[in-house]
Amino acid sequence: QVQLVESGGGLVQAGDFLRLSCVASEDTFSNYNMGWFRQAAGKEREFVAAIYWMGTVTNYADSVKGRFTISRDNAKNTVYLQMNSLKPEDTAVYYCAARKGLGISRHQEEYDYWGQGTQVTVSS
Repeated sequence: QVQLVESGGGLVQAGDFLRLSCVASEDTFSNYNMGWFRQAAGKEREFVAAIYWMGTVTNYADSVKGRFTISRDNAKNTVYLQMNSLKPEDTAVYYCAARKGLGISRHQEEYDYWGQGTQVTVSS
């Protein structure tokens, strides 16, 4: 059982940046492909970004492409989400997730473990 703990959320203004971190409890972290998802109030959870276990392949939602960067440090059991040029529509609870299956995925049902989420609020 992998436990994931997100941090780094907060209240910022439009145009600002934040870096989210997600620390995994297991040293087998490098075996997992990782993803970030978000859920705004009253909306369904949606895909944000994903990264291959080696860090060599990434994928982004169109809404964040060019502004957000996903990365990982397997030595620290940590995946990051660098969020630049934040917009009010980025306001949501952000979740990291771990996937045991092969390859990266944009589909939340294909992830096996989830963190508790961290709130990001962007004011206009």
